[in-house]
Amino acid sequence: MTRLTGRALRLTVFIGENDTWHHKPLYAEIVHRAHAAGLAGASVFRGIEGFGASSLVHTSRLLSLSEDLPVAIVIVDTVEHVRGFLPQLDELVTEGLVTLDDCEVIRYVGRDDTLRTSDTKGKKSS
Repeated sequence: MTRLTGRALRLTVFIGENDTWHHKPLYAEIVHRAHAAGLAGASVFRGIEGFGASSLVHTSRLLSLSEDLPVAIVIVDTVEHVRGFLPQLDELVTEGLVTLDDCEVIRYVGRDDTLRTSDTKGKKSS
């Protein structure tokens, strides 16, 4: 079970949905590397509209449908773990924005999947 409370660091990586690393989505590579590095968790959020350094607005509106919507990958963990992960981002992110923010975790408790299983109705059982 993972427990994280108190002071932490939030890492946010802003990239485009079409950005790739060795022919696979860059956001997936970042999440997989964060997992392999033992970070507490990572989430990917797909934006509905935005622009970056190119000043080109990308949107999901039907009349101007973009194939390269903004994506944000958010990782929260201890300062040491997040800072230890930054060299991997230096290798992966050639275009985009990476931000670090101090934050406070009120409660983060991961479930222990070895003690829980789901039956066919989705109810938890031990």
